[in-house]
Amino acid sequence: MTYPSGTIVRYSAASRINHWITGGCFVLLTLSGLSMFHPLLAFLAELFGGGQWTRAVHPWIGVVLLISYSGLIIQFWRDEMWTRDDLAWMGAINRVLVNEEEGVPEVARFNAGQKFVFWAMALLVPVLFCSGLVIWEVYFSSYTTIEQQRVAVLIHSLGAIGAIIVWIIHVYAGLWIRGSMRAMLHGYVTPGWAYRHHRKWFRRLVETGSRGPVPNAGAASARNTL
Repeated sequence: MTYPSGTIVRYSAASRINHWITGGCFVLLTLSGLSMFHPLLAFLAELFGGGQWTRAVHPWIGVVLLISYSGLIIQFWRDEMWTRDDLAWMGAINRVLVNEEEGVPEVARFNAGQKFVFWAMALLVPVLFCSGLVIWEVYFSSYTTIEQQRVAVLIHSLGAIGAIIVWIIHVYAGLWIRGSMRAMLHGYVTPGWAYRHHRKWFRRLVETGSRGPVPNAGAASARNTL
């Protein structure tokens, strides 16, 4: 794939496809799950062809989500590991929230907020999947008791609420930070964006010449493209 001259590749096409499959599955699971969660939300089942179809497709979408999110973990877990920089960044979270990042400690490819979303979902997706298996009556009802299924429903519901909250944070951050959606849709960012939001990552790209601007396009020129 060809990217505009002078830009930095942040996400490959494969990574973006993987991300949007995961996001699409999560939205479908949220809508179908909410339709079964409370009678007031039962109308959402019509999006899937009715109650029976909703109950039939919901767990299979969950299987796809697990596989898809596993792909994200394989691709990004190294960049998502916690470091001391993340603690320093969190100490300046008040500036980040108002989008004033001058003076905020430098971070690498992902900041602490992004890492929180990544690892929270890495925990919640398996919890939702495993608890979902217990209440997947078509295939597993003969292996579980009613009491076990009730506990699983509670865990599944609480896990879903947690995952929805994390998803809302993820979407809000993506919309709030200008240029983030371009990275997720088209795969690239400007040097100025990288310098402002992920300065340590940007410096490494400049030093190595890897997937970044030409080596002589230093931080001074990046400031001009903010």
